[in-house]
Amino acid sequence: MRSPTRKQAALVAGTLLASFAIAAQAVGVPGGGGDEAPQDPGPDMAGVRAALTEATELGAPGAMARFDGPDGALSEVVGEREAGSGLPMDTDAQFRIGSVTKSFSAVVLLQLIGEGAAGLDDPVNDHLPGLLPDDRITLRHVLNHRSGLWDYSNEMFAQTVPGFEAVRNEVYPLQDLVGLSTAEPLTVEPGSAYAYSNANFVVVGLLVEQLTGQSLAEAYQERIIGPLDLAHTAYVHPENAMPGEHIDGHLTPDEAGQPLVDSTEQTASWAQSAGAMISTPGDLNRFTSGLLGGELLAPEQLDVMLEVTPTDDTGTRHYGLGLRRYDLSCEVSVFGHTGTVQGYYTYAFTTEDGEESLAATANTSNNGVVNTALGETLEAAFCGAEAPAAPEVAERNAEPNAERNAEENARFVPLAEPDLPAEQQRN
Repeated sequence: MRSPTRKQAALVAGTLLASFAIAAQAVGVPGGGGDEAPQDPGPDMAGVRAALTEATELGAPGAMARFDGPDGALSEVVGEREAGSGLPMDTDAQFRIGSVTKSFSAVVLLQLIGEGAAGLDDPVNDHLPGLLPDDRITLRHVLNHRSGLWDYSNEMFAQTVPGFEAVRNEVYPLQDLVGLSTAEPLTVEPGSAYAYSNANFVVVGLLVEQLTGQSLAEAYQERIIGPLDLAHTAYVHPENAMPGEHIDGHLTPDEAGQPLVDSTEQTASWAQSAGAMISTPGDLNRFTSGLLGGELLAPEQLDVMLEVTPTDDTGTRHYGLGLRRYDLSCEVSVFGHTGTVQGYYTYAFTTEDGEESLAATANTSNNGVVNTALGETLEAAFCGAEAPAAPEVAERNAEPNAERNAEENARFVPLAEPDLPAEQQRN
């Protein structure tokens, strides 16, 4: 079942309101004939800015967001791109997108499936003989995190800063990362349950290389970056620097009160096809809107990518094939991915028709309340400003997250979904 876009939700609300107005006029209710159907309110950029501000108050040196819709682009920036520098955040600057990379990897593999190079329910070992310990694990299972492969990053980053420094400049063969995972037992029976693991998308990367005969960088460039003209997006692994203007990353230590660690330069080799790409908010919005708009996948592959299962018991958070779905409080669903890599949090989401997109980032990590605050940009952007008739609601939506109803708010924020499982939530 297709979920409503914001415009569709507004249209439904308007139809109900118009019906009430007609009925009220018929029975003589005062003022019944004067109500008009509400229009799409557009993004609440004041609410977006409030969420970014909260992220900086909770520990991020800077945060920024860009919204793209039918009326063009709108941006908000708060704080600094480099702590203590006085340099403002810049939505034209590159940053590390972490697990948003998974959506790029999933698109390439689904393209290959659509071309007949593999089947979605083929066992992985049919294409990569002997790689995995269980022949029941399929391409579908690694794409939707139902393989049971243990997430090696749990142990790798059990101590955040020492773990990061140990791998900052390392370059791993993809097979070695899979080996770290398969050294441990499966966490669930293949296909039986959702269990997020970076190892799944390392396997996806190996499948892409095997099926294309190309490097990951070549496959991303030929199949996504080039066709969508993503001029500021790249897979730079194994280089440890970003080539252009960029946002510095700041890793939060486990010990409270310790200074942030500059994590800008890193190979991100521990993540690769699970999390090593760089981009900008504008490019990410172009990617998510192009994906949901049907520019990258045939309808059959896009439909299967959007087939989701719940990731928790809130009823609002789901996962498809390399793609998250969040059901917002205004009954609008958005699709995309969250990203966590040392020094950066990212959200990149779009409506199901691809007409409205938001990308937001904060330049810290290992501080879960910052991630939660950044997630509030989704509600503000996609649910929009409240109508003038309800100013108290608009005022509430512009307040910091801590001032809201925490129990209700928690249903719509990905608090329970760190992309790096060892992340500290700091609640």
